Amino acid sequence: MKIMIITDAWDPQVNGVVRTLKQTRAELIGMGHEVEMITPTGFKSIPCPTYPDIALSLFPGKEVARRIKEFAPDAMHIATEGPLGLSARAYAVKNNLPFSTAYHTRFPEYVKARTGIPLAITYVFIRWFHGPSMAVMAPTIVVKNDLEEYGLKNVVLWSRGVDLDIFKMQDSKALNSAHPIFLYVGRVAVEKNINAFLEIDLPGSKWVVGDGPAMAEIKQKYPN
Repeated sequence: MKIMIITDAWDPQVNGVVRTLKQTRAELIGMGHEVEMITPTGFKSIPCPTYPDIALSLFPGKEVARRIKEFAPDAMHIATEGPLGLSARAYAVKNNLPFSTAYHTRFPEYVKARTGIPLAITYVFIRWFHGPSMAVMAPTIVVKNDLEEYGLKNVVLWSRGVDLDIFKMQDSKALNSAHPIFLYVGRVAVEKNINAFLEIDLPGSKWVVGDGPAMAEIKQKYPN
């Protein structure tokens, strides 16, 4: 099967979206599928306001349409709601091509945290973007339920896993820290609401594992 994945998130970004898509591509190729990626690589771009690590492709519509038409995919997956995702969605809708989408990030919550725009406004865009999708892939049951409460249809669970060849279980007693240990693993950014986790009154200790634009602020506010 010829599968095309369109994403605005790609190298050199280091985040869950990029990691998920790289692993997905590798697994699909291993299963014998032909996978074509449309990423910001090769497009003129500008840094995303408030999040310069993200490259926003400039006027990619014609090139995206050309590449979709040339590859003629059997299945198309739009992973992000950025310029590349919007261009792919427009081409698919115009040409009656079925496609799936993914909801990797709580985009409305992210926008509200960085700009103050109310959730209700941004969810109008989310419903519009994902409305024609054959399957809106959500990473957790909680996110799936939230999307359905905001009126999205065809939401399916696309859960994550752990590569046990890389991450191995070990006795937590080896950690010189008060027990029980509460752990956050992920990107350290304002939209992750890590402050709420660190402010909860819990016994034992809390660990934050990861990196991101809010790391310096988190370290300063919670030095221990």
